[in-house]
Amino acid sequence: MRHVLITAGTKGLGLQMTAYFLKNGYSVTATYNNDRERAMEVKEQFSNYKDHLYIAQLNTMNVEEINQLVDHVYERFGRIDCLINNAGPFIFERIKLVNYEESQWDEMVRGNLDAAFHFARKVIPIMQKQQFGRMVYIGFQGVNHSSGWIYRSAFAAAKVGVASLMKTIAIEEAENKITANMVSPGKITGDMKESTIEESRKQQDSETPVGRPGSGEDIARTVGYLCHDDSDMITGSVIEVTGGLDVIHRHL
Repeated sequence: MRHVLITAGTKGLGLQMTAYFLKNGYSVTATYNNDRERAMEVKEQFSNYKDHLYIAQLNTMNVEEINQLVDHVYERFGRIDCLINNAGPFIFERIKLVNYEESQWDEMVRGNLDAAFHFARKVIPIMQKQQFGRMVYIGFQGVNHSSGWIYRSAFAAAKVGVASLMKTIAIEEAENKITANMVSPGKITGDMKESTIEESRKQQDSETPVGRPGSGEDIARTVGYLCHDDSDMITGSVIEVTGGLDVIHRHL
């Protein structure tokens, strides 16, 4: 049985990923940061998979916690086939670059870019030994073009850095049958992050060409495909899941 480690796998986009992989025959480690109550609710929600689901607390800014988690997961399940880098802090307040506190900038970079590095350094040797691995990173719409993001400078800079890191891993580890890719969600907000495609089709979204909002399941299915054994020809790619928003050029 293949094992997938999903950071921030108990809420938001990560919840749908956890559901997807459990239902498709994987064992899963899903991490959470602070919301233990929610994590236990998810454990109960998937009680039918209790032997295949491990939920662990993790602060992605703590290198020691990352290393300990990977060691424990490998000891418990005997392998780590897929790593989904979904967790990462985000500042919801609209802040111009010059108004960032140093601590805010540090949180964005450490929690997103640095965490991706530390996870990769710890997990890749396991995947090399297995001669199999799938690494998937979550980006944002337009990340592949190094897009600026007004009022989100630190987050955008960190994620663009992750995209570059992903491409380097794809090149360096191809010989070890390890792939690395990034999935970039489009407009997926609020409750839609934890919703299914069926639920999203009950709503209309005039801004998105396909006419409906994106859902967590849209992202989970894309991530799942990239993790498939037979998806090894896809590596170093950034996959936009936007319902067509990424191909529109608007003059503002």
